[in-house]
Amino acid sequence: MLTKERMSYPVISLLPNTPVHDARNLFKQEGIRRAPVVKNGKLLGIISKQDLIDASPTKATSLSRWEINYLLSKLTVSEVMTKEVITIEEDTPIEQAARIMADAKIGGLPVLRDGKVAGMITETDLFKVFLEMMGAREVGIRVTALVADEPGILNRITTAVAAVGGSFISFGQFSGEDVASKLITFKVSGAKEEDIKAAIKDIAKEVWDIRECCH
Repeated sequence: MLTKERMSYPVISLLPNTPVHDARNLFKQEGIRRAPVVKNGKLLGIISKQDLIDASPTKATSLSRWEINYLLSKLTVSEVMTKEVITIEEDTPIEQAARIMADAKIGGLPVLRDGKVAGMITETDLFKVFLEMMGAREVGIRVTALVADEPGILNRITTAVAAVGGSFISFGQFSGEDVASKLITFKVSGAKEEDIKAAIKDIAKEVWDIRECCH
């Protein structure tokens, strides 16, 4: 899966001379937490909801409401935006986008196409991908098991489940307790809980959890 398949678009962007007050109103109206700052198709920076909050006077200020509004009317997003922006191309694998965001501790990335902003990939978009991958909106038998990290083990598991009528809704593989094991989580329909457990008990090191799930 590539980033372009799950990014948010069209993108709500701001001009660098947009007053901070107007940007705050736009963020509230559109329910967004970040937006690229663009001029003549060129990405100049990115501004977040937190940037706008930090640019506003605190409640402890001695300024009057009129003075606050006057100052905010003069302050533009170009003065408070982040200018060094991490970007990715639209054909970047989705997991690479997630890794970049996690490593940089940021909640969103502008996605470029031919040097121009084509979309945004955000933590919310990645949560949706995770829900889809884990079949969170579909009902089935959900299994979590510890298996040996060895060639052919996943084929043995899937073959055994299919033999008792299981049709896979989702399948995920994660780090195990040590380098010699993997933790797998899958969801299937068409098979009974007890039949699935019996089918994999001699293949898995341990079945950690099995249940019908979930809406």
